[in-house]
Amino acid sequence: MTADLFETVGDARPPRETMAEGAVVLRGFARPFEAALIPALGDIVKQAPFRHLITPGGHRMSVAMTNCGSLGWVSDSSGYRCDGIDPNSGAPWPPMPSVLCRLAAGAATEGGYAGFTAEACLINRYVSGAKLSLHQDKDELDFAAPIVSVSLGLPAIFLFGGLKRSDPTRRYRLEHGDVVVWGGPSRLAFHGVAPLADGEHGLLGRQRINLTFRKVRPGAAGR
Repeated sequence: MTADLFETVGDARPPRETMAEGAVVLRGFARPFEAALIPALGDIVKQAPFRHLITPGGHRMSVAMTNCGSLGWVSDSSGYRCDGIDPNSGAPWPPMPSVLCRLAAGAATEGGYAGFTAEACLINRYVSGAKLSLHQDKDELDFAAPIVSVSLGLPAIFLFGGLKRSDPTRRYRLEHGDVVVWGGPSRLAFHGVAPLADGEHGLLGRQRINLTFRKVRPGAAGR
């Protein structure tokens, strides 16, 4: 499927930038999926609207979030976790649309991690000033699978560091359609997003949407 998409642009592979061992940026990889991807995201948000989660320390996150898939990432006073139920509605999260599954699997393969099947897709909405502090994605039970992160809308500065919070971080400007894939020795690297600069994107307006795909349970097949 991925190969077929890129045959339409002269068989060119998506430009890639190595961030660290096991971690790459695939420039523009998500653009061929755009026509089906944007409406699919709209349907998800209608079923499970964006909300600002509260951290265990009682802070309101500046990034608004929702999820799709068999599991979703949530935060409240009891901690961070992956859960199959939307706490706002008491219902399961919306199923992951096929276009999201194809995008995640294709990007993972292109990044060197064939056979990836996402169980969870965390959908973050950033507006001007919203940010994400340095953190590790470690609420999963399966660190063998990579993380696949898709950027849509306004550009953002992605911070990528090492396995310790104190390690130096590098800054990567992510544009609409860029996908970051990290796993293996970089799977638990600290990462974050600098405060979003204001602007206007032709398709998504004054916001950035980020999709983070994860495999949570060892041996589980996502849907």
